[in-house]
Parts: sequence; structure tokens; C-alpha cells
Amino acid sequence: MAKQPHLLVESGDLADVALVPGDPGRVDRIAGHCEDATTVAENREYKLVDASYEGRDLTICSTGIGAPSAAIAAEELHAVGVETLIRVGTTGALQRGIEIGDMVVATGAAKDEGTTKRYESATVPAVPDYEVLSELVAAARNNTENVHVGPIATDDAFYAETDEYVTAWEDAGLLAVEMEAAALFTLARRKGMAAGAICTVDGNLVEGTQKGETDDEELPEKAKDNVDRAIRISLDAVTRL
Repeated sequence: MAKQPHLLVESGDLADVALVPGDPGRVDRIAGHCEDATTVAENREYKLVDASYEGRDLTICSTGIGAPSAAIAAEELHAVGVETLIRVGTTGALQRGIEIGDMVVATGAAKDEGTTKRYESATVPAVPDYEVLSELVAAARNNTENVHVGPIATDDAFYAETDEYVTAWEDAGLLAVEMEAAALFTLARRKGMAAGAICTVDGNLVEGTQKGETDDEELPEKAKDNVDRAIRISLDAVTRL
């Protein structure tokens, strides 16, 4: 198979499971927890590193910001043989009492973005793989008491998240909003892959502390600390998949 046009990888280059943060800078941060880290490719928003954690081979691949670039990554990762995707990101809380630094494990994602609508009806659910979800929940609860498990929203218009949108999401009982999970869940399901997502809360929109996926240096201090915890949780989950 030819080299993929965006990720610049081909069959045999990557492991069967990939951690997929949005920020390319977070790829190196995850790799710092691993052994034998080797950069495989780097192009545009995509940086790919192969590594191992407690004897488990894995790939780390950034997806950039938003559903369109995440879908490209999912398509091309599938094309070269990756079977499992785990998003490790940040998210804005939508319920009062969810604090900066808390963990959110998504049981589903509202498709408030445009990418998945090109693949299927908006009524088709965007949900994670049960095994991946279960391992993320178990690993999270073993590592912290501050973990929230439930549905989230995926939105692709960061600066158009009006008070009306936030209130509607809050009233629907959605825990948080981010920009990639629905696309990853949808593409994984359609391609026969498994996917899950764990995100660190970097702000609370209903409490007036909005903060989306940004460079780690701009995160609140508590969120910075717990990004490492989310990384460890996802790596622990990988060892059991």
C-alpha cells in the first residue's frame, strides 16, 4: 500500500493501538512516559511516534484541532493497520461542580460538528467501543477519585459556542465539550476499529472559565498536572487491551 498522503506512513510502520492527542506537542509528552520512542513521521498537524509501555507496543499520533483533521488521521491510521484509537485530550466542563483537572471519560459524543454528517445521518450515535471504555473507566478510577463518566459534545466552532449552546448542552446532561471525539468514534465504528476518549477538564463553561484544547503551556496549573495523569491512565488501559 502506498504511503498515506497526510500521515506519511505505510503498512507496518505503526502499532495496532494509537493514542491520539490533538496537540502535536503532547505526542512528546506521552512518549516521555514510554520506552524506545522513535519519531516515525511529522507533517502539518500530524506527528507520529512509535514507543512501548510496560512491554506493549503503541503509536502516538496527533490529530490537530477539530473533527476534519481527526477524521483524516483515523482514515489513514486504519489504512495502515491501526485497530484501536484512544483520544487523550482536554475538554471544557458543562456541568457545575466539575472542576479543572477532573477527568472525563466519554460514553458517547453529540455530533455538533460537520464532518460526521458527510459519512452518515446525525441520528446514528457516536459511541466508544465498550472494551476500550471499560478499561479507561477502570484505569481512571484506579488513579483518581475525580473522574466523570458520561456523554459529551463534540463541536467544531470554538468561537461560536454561545450561551444558548452551552445552556442546551448543560440541560441535556452532557458533561463536557471538545472537538474531536465524535469523529473518532464514528470513523472507528465505520471502519471496524475500536475507539475511546479520556479528557482532562481545562475549564468550566457554565461557571465562566472557558478554555479549549490549546498548547499545554496555556493550561491552568491543575490541568497541566492532571494531563500527565490522563496520559498514565490511557497507557495503563492500553496494557490491558
